[in-house]
Amino acid sequence: MVATETMTPPHMPALSERTQAKSREIQNSLVTGLGWFSLGLGLAEVVTPGSVSRLIGIRNDETSRNVLRGFGMRELAAGVGILTQQRPAGWVWSRVAGDVLDMASLLSARKTNPARVAVFTAAVAGITALDIMCSRELTAAQPARERERETRVTRTIGVDRSPEEAYQLWRNFENLPKFMTYLESVQSRGDNRSRWVAKGPAGITAEWDAEILRDEPNRFISWRSVKDATLDIAGQVRFDRAPGGRGTIVRVDMDFAPDGGALKSLAGKILGPDLRQRIMHDLRNFKQVLELGEVTQSDASIHPGMHPAQPDGVQPDTAQRA
Repeated sequence: MVATETMTPPHMPALSERTQAKSREIQNSLVTGLGWFSLGLGLAEVVTPGSVSRLIGIRNDETSRNVLRGFGMRELAAGVGILTQQRPAGWVWSRVAGDVLDMASLLSARKTNPARVAVFTAAVAGITALDIMCSRELTAAQPARERERETRVTRTIGVDRSPEEAYQLWRNFENLPKFMTYLESVQSRGDNRSRWVAKGPAGITAEWDAEILRDEPNRFISWRSVKDATLDIAGQVRFDRAPGGRGTIVRVDMDFAPDGGALKSLAGKILGPDLRQRIMHDLRNFKQVLELGEVTQSDASIHPGMHPAQPDGVQPDTAQRA
């Protein structure tokens, strides 16, 4: 008996290949649709925030309109990123983060028009599920090295203090909220463990327990969230004496998905609009606390977006008269 092998004709791709190609086509169409949806929604929120407020049943006042304009700018940025980038996974994940903020805002305003707000909250929940599904598929298709670039952040700064002083300030984790803008509190619990509370937009907070993995006095500290924590975060900081004994080089490495969990990496997107800039800002705060004893903030550092350069608390007309 002669064994035979069934060959697929060259002009007919294997079923699995056709299925994969069809799946990629559907995924690309979905991503494109989400991109155009972001652009359309963002344009409506920026141009006609009052109409959007009335439509979804929230209070139509200046505060609500300003919030919607901010959300609209976020949607426009996400739409442009999704439609123009070859690897749009990060931008689609930013939509998930935006969906969370949208639902939080809707829930906080549900007393204005409960029935209508409930309808739109359910709609946002459905869109969120779609965004998460699409984000996970795009992330899974990315090479591991690209996924790491999206969740890992490394920043370095020089401080005019000794490694011993820099280490002592950082090693007491309860000092971290003094210069880390996304942290509300850190409480030591003994046995190298601590409880972290982070603050995000729209009143969102997140809590998790972390443990110190390695502690070399005056040189190095590493920590990460415990196994069952809500967020998956790891970090390390190194203190190296600068050349010529001129202070200390502080290097911080943060990873917001050390186990590669796509959903938990969302934490970094929720906790800050641009995590890389935020961590660099926090390092500058660390430098000020270490060298000056406090954080000295300029007008530009405490007001988001474009604004007139003037002291905090001074009204524009007062500044002009002065």
